[in-house]
Amino acid sequence: MDWIQLVFGEGKDLNALQMTSRAVVVFFITLALIRIAGIRTFGKRSAMDNVVIIMLGSILSRAVAGASPFMATVTGCLAFVLVHRGLAWLSLYSDLIGKFVKGEKACLYANGSFNEKNMRKARVSDKDIKEGLRLAINEESIDHVEAIYIERNGEISVIKKK
Repeated sequence: MDWIQLVFGEGKDLNALQMTSRAVVVFFITLALIRIAGIRTFGKRSAMDNVVIIMLGSILSRAVAGASPFMATVTGCLAFVLVHRGLAWLSLYSDLIGKFVKGEKACLYANGSFNEKNMRKARVSDKDIKEGLRLAINEESIDHVEAIYIERNGEISVIKKK
């Protein structure tokens, strides 16, 4: 038991060896938590995914620095990740939950006109639309566009005319 105290320490008064040891262990714990959360957590960057990223970083840093009890911090993060995974799973089967945790797409342009209301709601400007056009179809002109959407993850998607 003395070696655990020596290597990992206790409380906030940690030396370099103890904080380094904690950081290595927390790295692997974080990797496991990310695997539990699922691959999409860092792939799509939805609002819900960003919450997990920010919260895991914030909470797990407390375990490294000794600001909170180590096991309580890790189990709290595990609970957090399981809630995330559960909500993601439920959103597969419930549009209501999906809309709440992931949001929903909004049409910004269709039938030759812009939807100003949706643009304001999404805080998207004409310049943002042009950026989306350049990124999606390598054009600035809207002449070949059927519709433009802001997707649930905040990206602008473009549907070209046939």
